[in-house]
Amino acid sequence: MKAAIYESFSTRPLMQEVPDPELVDDGVVIQIMGSGVCRSDWHAWGGHDPVVKLPHVPGHELAGIVESVGRDVQKWRLGDRVTVPFVVACGRCSQCASGNQQVCDRQFQPGFTHWGAFAQYVAIHHADVNLVRLAESMTFATAASLGCRFVTAYRAVVDQSNLKPGQWIAVFGCGGVGLSAIMIARARGGRVIAVDIDEGSLALAQKLGAECTINASKDVDAIKEVHDISEGGAHVSIDALGITDTCVNSVRSLRKRGRHIQIGWMLGNQSTPPIPMDLVMGNELEIVGSHGMAAYRYPEMMQLIECGELNPEALIGQEISLDQSADALADFETFNKTGITVITSFD
Repeated sequence: MKAAIYESFSTRPLMQEVPDPELVDDGVVIQIMGSGVCRSDWHAWGGHDPVVKLPHVPGHELAGIVESVGRDVQKWRLGDRVTVPFVVACGRCSQCASGNQQVCDRQFQPGFTHWGAFAQYVAIHHADVNLVRLAESMTFATAASLGCRFVTAYRAVVDQSNLKPGQWIAVFGCGGVGLSAIMIARARGGRVIAVDIDEGSLALAQKLGAECTINASKDVDAIKEVHDISEGGAHVSIDALGITDTCVNSVRSLRKRGRHIQIGWMLGNQSTPPIPMDLVMGNELEIVGSHGMAAYRYPEMMQLIECGELNPEALIGQEISLDQSADALADFETFNKTGITVITSFD
């Protein structure tokens, strides 16, 4: 099969013919029809994630068609249209038994622990626990865009934030996951303040439901702006980027008893931000992490998409070919595109 593969960190991936993935008894092989290009892939490519072993094929936001089925799989057949969480759960550990497959103790992660979806095919283990069926009406590009970003934002806003209608939520970083959080928060009746340094991203944030926007690259105090707009601070704040500045500013933007949700992945020299614990204690703030979403939680979200309450397709900024994915990954920090980029051509 054809795949984008890198043999050392921070060097441009090359298009190569590599062996097809191996089918396991409880798994499937999926023909990839859509694969998102995500900041998490860039982190892995940069050597920031110790689970990645070289040589490596990136890609964890995937959708496609079941190409082959292991002998122990009960629920899936050839030709099924599917997507999968980026944390593929074992279904047997204590975390899975408690319903928290997104933090499975023995998780399989395409694009991280195993080769991923910047390729024509990918193997997925534990298919009966993890595959999610796609409606015929959903394009593969839209399904791939759900990937880690939309589902991570969905669980962060719906399950982790305790956001109530009419409450203020500040979203720091208007990339794919931040824009997803804005759309979902607005659909749940939240009043959204979007913070970013790019006017194009802020314009899209406003289009997707942000009530107010703040350009932090200008000579403004973003924390003070959030407090002034919300008359006392946000009830919920989200760091959707994953750098020290956005994390700390998110915490400082909260009102008393507010809740900070960390969904931007903080690795390398960004992994230990100086959290203002005096505010956390004195104002009884909450710091909450959110790491993807288990497959069994997808149907609720899919219903909201089918009925038009959520429109993830609006987040897609560009569709590219597999050949273009190497540049998109290597240039991620300067890849000046608004919205989510999805690979949709794999010839």
